[in-house]
Amino acid sequence: MTTVDQSIAQTEAALRKEGRQRMAGATINFLKKHAPFNKMTRDALLDFAQKAQLAFYPAGSTIVGPDSGNVRYFYLIESGKVQARQAGEVTVTEYSILSLSAGESFPIGAVTAGRPSTNNYVAVEDTFCYQLPADDFMVLMTTSPEFTLFCTQYIASLLNQSRQQLQQQFAQRASDQQTLNSPLSGIGSRNPVTVTPNTPVRSAMETMSQARVGSLVVISEERKPVGMFTRSDLLDRVLLADLPHSAPISEAMSTTLFILEEQATAYDAMLAMATHGIRHILVSDAEGKLTGVVSERDLFALQRVGLRQIRQSIEEAINVDALLQSVTDVRQLSFNMLAQGIGAEQLTQFISALNDAITRRVIQLNLDKHNFDGIDWAWLAFGSEGRDEQTFSTDQDNGIVFICDDATALDTLRQRYLTFALDVNKDLDRCGFPLCKGNIMASNPQWCLSLEEWKDQFSQWIRQPHPDALLNATIFFDFRPLFGKHDLAEAMRRHLLQQTQSSPMFLRAMAKNALDVEPPLGKIRDFLTDLEPGQPGKIDLKKYGSRIFVDVARIYALASGVHNTNSVQRLRIAAKRLNIREDEINAVLEGLDFIQLLRLQHQYLEGEPGVQGNNLISPDKLNELDRRILKESFRQARKIQTRLKLDYQVN
Repeated sequence: MTTVDQSIAQTEAALRKEGRQRMAGATINFLKKHAPFNKMTRDALLDFAQKAQLAFYPAGSTIVGPDSGNVRYFYLIESGKVQARQAGEVTVTEYSILSLSAGESFPIGAVTAGRPSTNNYVAVEDTFCYQLPADDFMVLMTTSPEFTLFCTQYIASLLNQSRQQLQQQFAQRASDQQTLNSPLSGIGSRNPVTVTPNTPVRSAMETMSQARVGSLVVISEERKPVGMFTRSDLLDRVLLADLPHSAPISEAMSTTLFILEEQATAYDAMLAMATHGIRHILVSDAEGKLTGVVSERDLFALQRVGLRQIRQSIEEAINVDALLQSVTDVRQLSFNMLAQGIGAEQLTQFISALNDAITRRVIQLNLDKHNFDGIDWAWLAFGSEGRDEQTFSTDQDNGIVFICDDATALDTLRQRYLTFALDVNKDLDRCGFPLCKGNIMASNPQWCLSLEEWKDQFSQWIRQPHPDALLNATIFFDFRPLFGKHDLAEAMRRHLLQQTQSSPMFLRAMAKNALDVEPPLGKIRDFLTDLEPGQPGKIDLKKYGSRIFVDVARIYALASGVHNTNSVQRLRIAAKRLNIREDEINAVLEGLDFIQLLRLQHQYLEGEPGVQGNNLISPDKLNELDRRILKESFRQARKIQTRLKLDYQVN
C-alpha cells in the first residue's frame, strides 16, 4: 500500500470514528431526556450508545411479535409511534392495546426472560428504534443499578395498573351494593321470626323475647303474611287495651302491611317507608310467600358499614346469634376496602384482625360456662390466621397452650380445655369459619397441650424431619396468640427459633419440601393448567402461587431468627439480615401481593351467595393485563425458589 493509500485509509477511519462519536453523542443526548437513562452514569450511557443500532420501520410493519422467536433485542423508540397489541384470542380490556412513543421501550419482560414476545409490536407511523442486543441488555442489567431498578419497577407499574383496573371493577360493584340499587333479596333478615294467627299473645311475646327481636310477622298456613306485631303494638293493643294474654295474636296484630317482591330495590323500600310512615317492609317471592323483612335500620346500615360499628357490635354481642350480622359486615367492609384500592397485605391483615375480634368474643361467651380462673393458658391461631393472611375463604386452625405444674392433674385439666374448645369450635363454625377437615383444632387432644408438651413436640419435628413433621411445621410454626397469656406463645417461639437456628439439616429438609411445588409456568404455553385433578384449565393460586412465597418466607424467618409470622414482614426482615437486595425482595413481594389480590377478587366475585369461593382460577378468562402480571408474579416465585435452592444446596 502506497503512502497516499495509507493516508486515505487513515482519513476514512478517522471520519468513521468521528461519525460514530457524533452518533454516540446524539444518542446520549437523546437518552438523557428519558428515564431511566437520565439517571444512569456516563459510562453506562456510552456503553448503550456504542452497542445499540438505530433501525427504521415503515408505518404498518411489524417490529417484533410471537412469531419472531425468542426476543433478540431490547427496543427503545427514538421517534414515531408503536402499537402493542395482544396476540391470540383472550379476554381483553382497554389495556390489551398500548400505544408507545419516543422514549418508551419494549418488550422488557420477554427480553429479560429470553422468550418470545406475547404482543405484536407494530409501527403505526414511520418509526426509528434503538436496538440493543439481548446479551448486551443482560450485561447492562448487571452493571447499571438504575437500569435494573427501572426494569424491576416496570413490573411494579403493571401491578399498579392492575390495581387501578381492579379498583374500578370493584368500585362499580360496591357502588351497586352500597347504594339504594341493591335488590331486597339481599337486605335485612332472611329468616324473620313468625307465628300463626291463632298463637296466644303471651306465646308470641315469649317468642319475641327469646329471639331478642322487636317485631314478628304473622303468617298463614301458606306462609303468606297476614299481619305484624311490634313492641308498639304491645303497648297500644295489649296493655292499654287490657287484652288478655290468652287472646290470639290476630286480635293484637296490625293488618296494615306493605309488601314488596324480592326484585324490588332498597330505594323502593325507602320510598315506601317515607310515603307511608312505616318502619318495616315485608319481602315476598313471586307467589306472595314471606322471604324476609327489611327495617329502617337495615337501610341505614346498607349506606355505611363502618369499622367502629362492627367492632362495637362484636364486643357487645350477647350470644353467637348476635355475632352473625357482624360476620356479614366484616365481609362487606372488606369488600368496600377492595373497591378503594387497598393492597392485599393490608386487606388480609384487616380481615384477620376482625376475625380475631370475633374469635375472642366467641371465647369470652363460652368462658361463662367454663371456669379457668388461676390457670395460665392461651388460645392459638395457626396457618393463615396465625400469619395475619386470611382471605374471604378460610377454615379453622387453632390450638391451646396451658401451664400445668402438677403432672397428675395434666389429663384432667386437658379434658376441661377440650370440652371448652369443642364449644368454641362449634360456635366458630356457626359464624362462618368451617371446622378444619384435617382436625387442626383446639378440641383435638393433639393440639391442646401444655407449654412443655408444645416445646417437646416442636423439638421432635425438628430432630426427625420426616414428611408428616415437615407438613406439620408448615402449619404449626406459623402461630399467634389470640386470647389469654400471650407470654406462653412467646416462650414457644423462643424455643422454636433456638431449635431451628441450630438445626441446618432441618431447614434444608424444609427447603427441599418447599421446592416440590413449582410455579405453573410452561415452556411452550404461558401456564400449566392441568396440574389439579378434575380441574382442567385451572390453576390453584394458593397451592401453586401464594404458598410458594409463604414457604420461602417461613424458612428464611426460622433461619434468621425473625419473630414475625406474617409472610411479607418475614421476607422484609429476613432480606435485610441475609443481605438480599431491596429491589429484588420488593419485586418478590409485588408478585405475592398480586396473587393475593387475585385470590381475594376471585373468592368474592366467583363465590355463590352465602358460599365462600375457592382459589381455582382460569388464566384464559383473565384480561390481558392480569395475565401478563400473573406470569411475572410466577416468575418472581421461581426466582425466590432459585435463591432458596442455591442457599440450601438442594438438587
